[in-house]
Amino acid sequence: MAQPKETKRMLQVGELVKRNISYVFQQEGSYYYGSEVLVTVTTVKMSSDMGIAKVYLSIYNTENKQAVLLEIEEYAHQIKQSFAQRVRKQMRRIPRLDFYEDETLDEMYRLNKVFGELKSNNQMGGHREEE
Repeated sequence: MAQPKETKRMLQVGELVKRNISYVFQQEGSYYYGSEVLVTVTTVKMSSDMGIAKVYLSIYNTENKQAVLLEIEEYAHQIKQSFAQRVRKQMRRIPRLDFYEDETLDEMYRLNKVFGELKSNNQMGGHREEE
């Protein structure tokens, strides 16, 4: 099933959510998942009715990213309250916040490593040196 195209309004609200939820994690994140872990909001996708915000997070400095995501979900109510406090004058209805791990950067690093290994083993193919 194809995703509906994001409207300009959905993108604007998504950006507002991203900026403010990022600030909440920056200010209060250490209470939820400790000071060693770094969590970055990479993307926010709004539902067409603006009732749900899918918040995609990159999680660094830990081997157990799933545990960090579970901590965030456990504190989702407090995170939403802090977020709502920040945006209450800008948004009529505060969306439900759903958190997901964004694995895009992990995948990019993995692929870079694979390509690096292929290149160092001369298995990349492509153009041959002219003799």
